[in-house]
Amino acid sequence: EETRAIMFLRANCLANGLSGIRPLVVEKILEFLNAGIIPVIPQQGSVGASGDLAPLSHLALTIIGEGQAWKDGRAVDVKILLQEKGLKPLDLKAKEGLSMINGCQVMTAVGLLSAFEARRLAWMVDIAGAMTLEAMQGTRSAFDPLIAAARPHHGEAQTARNLLRILGPTSPIADNHAGCGRVQDAYSLRCMPAVHGAAKNSLRRGIETLEIEANSATDNPLVFADDGKILSCGNFHGEPVAFVLDFMGIAMSAQASISECRIEKLINPAMSGLPAFLAPAGGLNSGHMIVQVAAASLVSENKILSHPASVDSIPTSADKEDHVSMGTIAARKFGQIVKNAENIVAMEFLSATQALDLHTLK
Repeated sequence: EETRAIMFLRANCLANGLSGIRPLVVEKILEFLNAGIIPVIPQQGSVGASGDLAPLSHLALTIIGEGQAWKDGRAVDVKILLQEKGLKPLDLKAKEGLSMINGCQVMTAVGLLSAFEARRLAWMVDIAGAMTLEAMQGTRSAFDPLIAAARPHHGEAQTARNLLRILGPTSPIADNHAGCGRVQDAYSLRCMPAVHGAAKNSLRRGIETLEIEANSATDNPLVFADDGKILSCGNFHGEPVAFVLDFMGIAMSAQASISECRIEKLINPAMSGLPAFLAPAGGLNSGHMIVQVAAASLVSENKILSHPASVDSIPTSADKEDHVSMGTIAARKFGQIVKNAENIVAMEFLSATQALDLHTLK
């Protein structure tokens, strides 16, 4: 999936018509993509400036009939696939080799796929949080539209509305809040609009940046035929992408962390008023104890992964390329953060469902 996205974005970049190459190059990339000839591209090896040179070189190799491609989950010589499908490789002309490898399509493609997953998760976590609030006999008052209007961040208002729609006006469990002994709910419940909403805002801005990048010309030099200019430039530098990938990773890490906080509240009898670890009968049954332990492990891993890749730079190419973005590392880290966050939120769903069932038994 990631490599297909890389191929598509590379073709889209070249289709801007500013690379000084033949339309045949774009057509050939799309021909390979549609025929299912998908290059074997390594995850590592890019510093994210002068584009994703090393990974995109493997794409270029395949298009010219060298290197390896995937067949039934195995890496095979691309010549085998070309023969099977009756396709011919591209015969490169002037500048076309450079144009095939000079761009930020690896970090952008990998980042976009993860961002779309993160955007879906950003709405799912509202459902999980609402279930936990209900199980904890929490109050809906913190989601009143008046509060959101007093601090009009877009994501915060969205989240508050979403939580109210999910929870409804009241429920038998929620009606017990008046007698539950708490004046205010814990931050992980009360502040869901602020935290979940901030994550939504970060994702919205990040995806907007990635979509701009996906439709940009990131080659060097760029050829402006109508103006009679060939201009060397720095459009290949991945910093705009690296920054938002790091920021979205931090946002998703924080969102997963607040989800784990709620799991801990659910399994803690002092907080939930339910049996310890949500186990109806103790003894040999440890209930959801290890669920929270696993969630804590993933939260800790995400904190490590949240260290920004874009703050690092190592000079390359005899110090000519003296500042780089490390954007592809940021993309890979972001993807793992999202996967970990998905598992943490799934654990909250599991624990919240058990807690609600225990309320029903009561």
